[in-house]
Amino acid sequence: MTKQLLIQAFFKTGSGAILMGLLLFLPAGTLCYPNAWLLLAILFLPMLVVGIVLMRKAPDLLRKRLNTKETESDQITVIIGSSAMFVSGFILAGLDFRFGWLPLPRWVSIAAAVVFLIAYALYVEVLRENAYLSRTVEIQENQKVIDTGLYGIVRHPLYSVTLLLFLSIPLVLGSLISLVVFLFYPILIAKRIRNEEQVLEDGLAGYSEYKTRVKYRMIPFLW
Repeated sequence: MTKQLLIQAFFKTGSGAILMGLLLFLPAGTLCYPNAWLLLAILFLPMLVVGIVLMRKAPDLLRKRLNTKETESDQITVIIGSSAMFVSGFILAGLDFRFGWLPLPRWVSIAAAVVFLIAYALYVEVLRENAYLSRTVEIQENQKVIDTGLYGIVRHPLYSVTLLLFLSIPLVLGSLISLVVFLFYPILIAKRIRNEEQVLEDGLAGYSEYKTRVKYRMIPFLW
């Protein structure tokens, strides 16, 4: 564990929480937005715990997860699109709460929070299975194909998990309008996967054979 890594991890977590809070509470016009507080809690508290564990047990993996300097041009487009989706989705959720456009029942938010936490647990499992999980699309030194656990079901279980996470976010916030914005995520992630698989086929030994054994990219029996 290094001091620089510790500072970087806490800065990114803290700045992320502050930015999300601003995007939610300012449009809502109040701090009394229970659904926003619920989302911040179920997102950043587990993130903090996982970050601490990674810092102690797998600092190299944490360093990879903190690196967001993408070099693939196709991936930069996906990052820009994802950022626009999050910003507009959060702002609309805050406005939806403020003006009561299309609010969802309380039980929907609670059920979505449960789904979110289950998905986050699966996210942790994917991190445990694959030590090569960089935030950027790249081939790492001595990288090997991972085909066990969730990787024996779909080729990109991390993206399967993020699909559950991100589509549950607007439901936790109680906003149907925000959900419409977040429905663009499957399109963005499909673009990322196609580019990533091309990079892996070109540079990672055994990946083409792995694709023949595990047919589905992200959703079993569908895609």
